[in-house]
Amino acid sequence: MASPAGCEHYVRSCLLKAPCCGKLYVCRLCHDAEENHQMDRFKVTEVMCSECQTLQQAQQTCQHCHAQFGEYYCDICHLFDKDKKQYHCQPCGICRIGPREKYFHCQKCNLCLAQDLRGNHKCVENVSRQNCPVCMEDIHTSRIGAHVLLCGHLLHKTCFDDMIRTGAYRCPLCMHSAWNMEDHWDQIDKEIAQSPMPTEYQGTTVRIICNDCQAHCMVPFHVLGMKCNGCGSYNTAQDGGLIQQTHQEQQEQEQEQEQDSENETETDTELEQDPQHESPRPQ
Repeated sequence: MASPAGCEHYVRSCLLKAPCCGKLYVCRLCHDAEENHQMDRFKVTEVMCSECQTLQQAQQTCQHCHAQFGEYYCDICHLFDKDKKQYHCQPCGICRIGPREKYFHCQKCNLCLAQDLRGNHKCVENVSRQNCPVCMEDIHTSRIGAHVLLCGHLLHKTCFDDMIRTGAYRCPLCMHSAWNMEDHWDQIDKEIAQSPMPTEYQGTTVRIICNDCQAHCMVPFHVLGMKCNGCGSYNTAQDGGLIQQTHQEQQEQEQEQEQDSENETETDTELEQDPQHESPRPQ
């Protein structure tokens, strides 16, 4: 079971004595895969050297043959491994793969995040203390990296990659767009412009709720998508049935749009003639 090279999970030259059952395993993951219970890594007190089989107190170097159990050792997590620039994050309570200077601990999210997300992400309190909404596996202690969505929720990086591959673009928890979709919305604009609805549906409107900005609005109905008047997103949900406008209502709406257009033209002309709206020249 053990070797100087460790196991598929870690590179180490010792075995951990499980505090729960007293059995020797290279790591907690190997233990959990074989037993019907889980090992508490923090309660490990003894290890056995893979070189000389000496059972001893958990430490980085064998007290008998002086073999190094791991290039990296944490006496809190009892983690032995090769040097991956690991560091122990006290607020997280576990070791993270570094280097430390590339990450910071967000107090509200209660999670270590990349430095480029400092002040540039939406905080969700204790966000990592819940399971991944895709695979339902733990995120906080997972050896798989986490991906922060625009809404602030977390997914395993592998689950996020699966979303991209299958074309799923909404957060599984709040339905907010998982990444910037402006180019995709522009493409839908073009497709709708080239695909007019049949005569019986022209002038038909529908109430929608936007998953991105939470706006409620009335918009033209189209089978390719309903665009939010607030933020321009097509990540919307229909709220109620179709509303068919009468011919008179359509004429009134067209007249209002023409009047609005004329008013905007007059306002633009006034602004051009009014010197108070000019920008001051540099001195």
